Amino acid sequence: MELRQITAVYYSATGVTDKAVRALAEALAAEMALPLSCRSFTRPGERAEVLSFGEGELVMVGCPTYAGRMPNKIAPDFQAKLRGNGALAVPVVTFGNRAYDNSLAELCALLESGGFHTVAAGAFPGRHAFTDALGEGRPDWDDRRAIQRFAGQIAGKLRKLEVVPPPVEVPGDPEAPYYIPKGLDGEPVKFLKAKPRTDLGKCCNCGVCARACPMGAIDLSDVAEVPGTCIKCQSCVRKCTHHAKYFDDPAFLSHVAMLEKHFQEPKEMETYL
Repeated sequence: MELRQITAVYYSATGVTDKAVRALAEALAAEMALPLSCRSFTRPGERAEVLSFGEGELVMVGCPTYAGRMPNKIAPDFQAKLRGNGALAVPVVTFGNRAYDNSLAELCALLESGGFHTVAAGAFPGRHAFTDALGEGRPDWDDRRAIQRFAGQIAGKLRKLEVVPPPVEVPGDPEAPYYIPKGLDGEPVKFLKAKPRTDLGKCCNCGVCARACPMGAIDLSDVAEVPGTCIKCQSCVRKCTHHAKYFDDPAFLSHVAMLEKHFQEPKEMETYL
């Protein structure tokens, strides 16, 4: 089966998924001596256009894990705007050192239903969006070496393909419920309505946070206002040039403390062919 192009498409609010998917896509493109293009699918404007592919193309699709699945406010755009038309696909999810649960199974199922043929898949640990205490610096150099090896394995499989392969098998249930966050006391916590706060003493109203928000939830003319839906991705917090954005919701902070207490042990990358 002859390939002519590799494309990486990724939703990456804080840059971790971008980093992981690009590393794999660049390694595979080099291994296969194929041209590579990268396409962010993060901001509202970047998700507005339908992206159509076809036979002879391989598309690497990346998404972070939110509560054990794909982000529920972003997954519909993946479903509506990505058209495979017989293209091969490598789904990749990242997770913040807790678990990827059912996110990879969900992404694989979504791509298969959208006309892609999945040939490999991976789940990569990365820095947690909520805290630097989990997965800081990952994917690191050891991860990159593992990614290089995985790229070689994918290339080996692709070179042997003569017909469309069956879908790649991964663990998980694409229809499973979302992970229920817990607080430091082990009890479930709810912070769906939590929104970022703004330290007005630090904020210069530059608008970086509003432009970075994947939901377009922040008022560009007054960034202290968040009239839209916040998905707690932390893009505004991490990209604020003056460190003026923060969350102070008690339930959210208790969940972060629980994660920091129980999920320090570094997780390993998991790959499927």
